Amino acid sequence: MQNVKQIWQETAKQLEKVYDRREAENISFLLLEDAFDIKRMDILAEENKTVSLDRLDILLKRLLKNEPIQYVTGVADFYGRKFSLSPGALIPRPETEELCELILKENKIDKPRILEVGVGSGCIAITLSLELGVEVFGTDISEEAIGVAKRNSAALESAVLIYESDVLAENLPEDELDILVSNPPYIPQQDHHEIRENVTKYEPDVALFVPNDDPILFYKRIADLGLKSLKKGGKLYFEIHENYGGDVISYLGKKGYTAMHVHKDMHGKDRMVSATNSTNM
Repeated sequence: MQNVKQIWQETAKQLEKVYDRREAENISFLLLEDAFDIKRMDILAEENKTVSLDRLDILLKRLLKNEPIQYVTGVADFYGRKFSLSPGALIPRPETEELCELILKENKIDKPRILEVGVGSGCIAITLSLELGVEVFGTDISEEAIGVAKRNSAALESAVLIYESDVLAENLPEDELDILVSNPPYIPQQDHHEIRENVTKYEPDVALFVPNDDPILFYKRIADLGLKSLKKGGKLYFEIHENYGGDVISYLGKKGYTAMHVHKDMHGKDRMVSATNSTNM
């Protein structure tokens, strides 16, 4: 039996080699909770519990190589739930929680038909399914990501139906949608060097980067498909790169969307776009 507060402190001290103190302490909390089922309350109360120090050492070495904590533990927190995660799926971000919150706040219709393009770990689709009590559809090009999303959907008991599909080459598999949502790749390849190493080294490039000459290609394609698959009055939601909100809005306007808005995230950055399909082709 070990004093878990002491283990937490020693682990955080080691992590300060690569993280600032506050982040090191938070990662240490997450490591003990998600890998060893030791709650923060147990740590603060200085409980004595059995911890495999050999396993802790193995996981700590991975963290000291800048591997994200979510891949080390295989767990990511999102909207108050625990999602399983592997390197084939993008790590859910707090900004994406804000996207879910926006959708839930703006849409009070009964049993909406929702499709997400690029489900990844399933965090958006599963959250909307559970919060609204409806079946949600999703697509992704990655077999590995689809596998992660299906495991999460089963574990969290949500109703999510996922299609393997390349949105750039295929039509959407459902129509008469009330809501179409996507957090597609949006970082230009030229910005690769500006992204933290723990992102570029471990997270899937296919979910992050787009060509320099057309950074909003996914938004354009999804918007085009939305004209056919969204109901008249249906809503389109995107998570966006902070530098391209104006470009996305401009394209949506040219295509006939209305009620277009750029929404800021918790850091004051342009992060989400919403629009309404005023026609149905």
